[in-house]
Amino acid sequence: ARYVDLTADLADQRNPKEGRHPLPKRDAFEDAMRRIGINNDSRVVIYDDCGGKSAARAWWLLKWAGKKDVHLLDGGLKAWIAEGEDLAVGPGNPVERGDFTLGQDTMATVSAEEASTWPDQGVLIDARTPDRYQGVTEPMDSRAGHIPGAVNIPTHTFLDESEHFLPPETIRQMLADVGVTDGSDTAVYCGSGVHACHALAAMEVAGLEVGRLYPGSWSQWSAERSRPIAIGESPR
Repeated sequence: ARYVDLTADLADQRNPKEGRHPLPKRDAFEDAMRRIGINNDSRVVIYDDCGGKSAARAWWLLKWAGKKDVHLLDGGLKAWIAEGEDLAVGPGNPVERGDFTLGQDTMATVSAEEASTWPDQGVLIDARTPDRYQGVTEPMDSRAGHIPGAVNIPTHTFLDESEHFLPPETIRQMLADVGVTDGSDTAVYCGSGVHACHALAAMEVAGLEVGRLYPGSWSQWSAERSRPIAIGESPR
């Protein structure tokens, strides 16, 4: 396995206008993937130790960069250990630089302006925990609450107790309960655009068309005082 760093490799520098984890520049991301040895013909499997909630950011970015043969390890490191597989320690062996080249962007995004009107035309999902969605607490960002019109599906609810994805039919029903069906206009956000990618991966597991990512997410939205916020369990 090769290591990628969330802030150094999977995001651009934090700034108030774009949020805590802006999307990386495409050429910088290409360079990072080459550095860890990814080639154009590589099959890439990504994992973390939290059920894929962070690994999904790399999965989404590789698809955004045009990589097709990219996968999440269901259950992550815990599943690997549970299967009795080996683990390595240390920095790992040097890898030969890869030749990965950016391809066509196949993953769609929405801006803050688009997110503000998205509930009028489709479904806007807030993938944070209920207490953050409702505005009960906000440990990261400047204001508490959610984007008016957004519905809450915490991304951890797509996982079972062992942190594997739930069965596709279960995820499809969870999404259908908030109006997401195949072909519907869906956009997803979270705190900073990381865990929202996990909710988008859940859509793929369910066999649905993957929705759009709002990259700036709540960290961008809440930083602009003129943007409205909603509090409580109701979307509006």
